[in-house]
Amino acid sequence: MAGAEGRLVAEGRASLAAFLLGASVAALPLLLLLLAGPGLQGRAALALHVAGINALLLLLYRPPLYKIAIRACFLGFAFGCGLLLSFGQSSWKHFGWYMCSLSLFHYSEYLVTAINNPRSLSLDSFLLNHSFEYNLAALSSWIEFTVEKIIYPEMKQITWLSAVGLLMVIFGDCLRKAAMLTAGSNFNHIVQNEKSDTHTLVTSGVYGWFRHPSYVGWFYWSIGTQVLLCNPVCVVGYTLASWRFFRERIEEEEFTLIHFFGEEYLEYKKKVPSGLPFIKGVKVEL
Repeated sequence: MAGAEGRLVAEGRASLAAFLLGASVAALPLLLLLLAGPGLQGRAALALHVAGINALLLLLYRPPLYKIAIRACFLGFAFGCGLLLSFGQSSWKHFGWYMCSLSLFHYSEYLVTAINNPRSLSLDSFLLNHSFEYNLAALSSWIEFTVEKIIYPEMKQITWLSAVGLLMVIFGDCLRKAAMLTAGSNFNHIVQNEKSDTHTLVTSGVYGWFRHPSYVGWFYWSIGTQVLLCNPVCVVGYTLASWRFFRERIEEEEFTLIHFFGEEYLEYKKKVPSGLPFIKGVKVEL
């Protein structure tokens, strides 16, 4: 068992190193200015930077860890590019905020799982392949942002509205990660059908505010990303789709929790709200 734990710790460390390597793209303009001079073009430097990082990852990690490292590096690269857009003079500044938010959300899902519940850690912990619907929703938001930016660019420059969206994103992600850390090894990305020996009902911390704080956080994070992008169509679409998804997910999960903990969970359910609007959870007829 000690060997397995060491391997999982190594996975977390490899992901963090790779994420930071990918994020180092944010320092590329400064490095070009200090070291390369005017002779090296930006695109050529970027290509060399990416190729160099990939070569380094291939040297450092064998295939099992490389699969983790390359995903973490990709998310770090997206985060670094988001930083460049955020602090540059481009009209894509708010999209840079979005890139940072999206990449950090997915990477931190993996990292917190590595810290919290390494037994359940896998490539799926990045949530990059969450579902076809999730990926389609992300693609739709990018298309809406681009089309509306071309047709009505002023619509994408409402800084106060994007700032509100950014605050929603930060609040939602922090709440979700607080829920994961509070639940510890009880948290899993997949609804469990069998109760393990270490499975306990967590009612402290953020679970004293909401029964499903990780879902509450994800709900407001997802809507916040579209408020940040000033995407009116996707704000409505994300709200309706997320609400429906979490309503069904909460009902499924609460059937399991009632089966696991019986009266203890029913008492908790009476005292603490789900946290999501108009979602009361599974109905139990006594």
